[in-house]
Amino acid sequence: MNDWVGYTADAAVVTYILKNDLKCRVNQKALAEQLAWQGFPTGQIDVIMENWGHDDLTLKYITQQKVAVDAGLTGNLGQIGWYVTPATLKEFPDITNWQNLNKYASKFATSESGGQGQLLDGDPSFVTNDAALVTNLKLNYKVVYAGSEAALIQAFRTGQQNNTPVIGYFYSPQWFLSEVPLTKINLPKYTPGCDTDLQKIACDYPNYNLNKIMSAKLANSGSPAAALIKNFHWTNDDQNLVAKYITADKMTPEAAAKKWIDANPAKVNAWLGK
Repeated sequence: MNDWVGYTADAAVVTYILKNDLKCRVNQKALAEQLAWQGFPTGQIDVIMENWGHDDLTLKYITQQKVAVDAGLTGNLGQIGWYVTPATLKEFPDITNWQNLNKYASKFATSESGGQGQLLDGDPSFVTNDAALVTNLKLNYKVVYAGSEAALIQAFRTGQQNNTPVIGYFYSPQWFLSEVPLTKINLPKYTPGCDTDLQKIACDYPNYNLNKIMSAKLANSGSPAAALIKNFHWTNDDQNLVAKYITADKMTPEAAAKKWIDANPAKVNAWLGK
């Protein structure tokens, strides 16, 4: 269980079906994104429900050690980038061009950014190139970690409510974008390989076709759980809706999953091979 609500949504729906339709026992283990992969060779982890890239870990655990396999796409397209609130965009209309960021750096200064502009990131374990980008693009900003997805969301929400400029790391799919429609900054265009060397990276993030990673042991077990997880496939809108139930509507993950499952029997039956 990685610490963002989109992952929670994926896992909640699959867990509900595993328990209620397939009568499986499910253990959810909270781990940071990269650490979770270390559970494949030890047998402690069977499934990562939402993987954002990690070519190095794919090479190590899938290609070389062969203790894990690609279990197929989730159907979600992931996008990471730098975003500003509507209030920030209204005050600085040309800020979406990264070349104008230094012009406004002083407007984003906080007590934690030491006179530079604050670029707010989430959990330090999230996939991020931001510190390198700030250096390589020669931007007068400092990366400051909010500490979690929830804290990052609250910072954007509070900034919008108080008309305080906020720029930070964010991503989709994410239900919060329907509450506060953040606008993405146009960083130098991503081209294949431009992010290979972290010391030199000076381009935007790629689009991520999010996928599932499964232990080779489970994948080859013949378990109905493996078949369900491989078949699991939905849309950004599906995930955002379940995530909204959990976060904005204060439902438990189990109740949110049941609500979505009850409303989408055709998709669930397809995953179950019915």
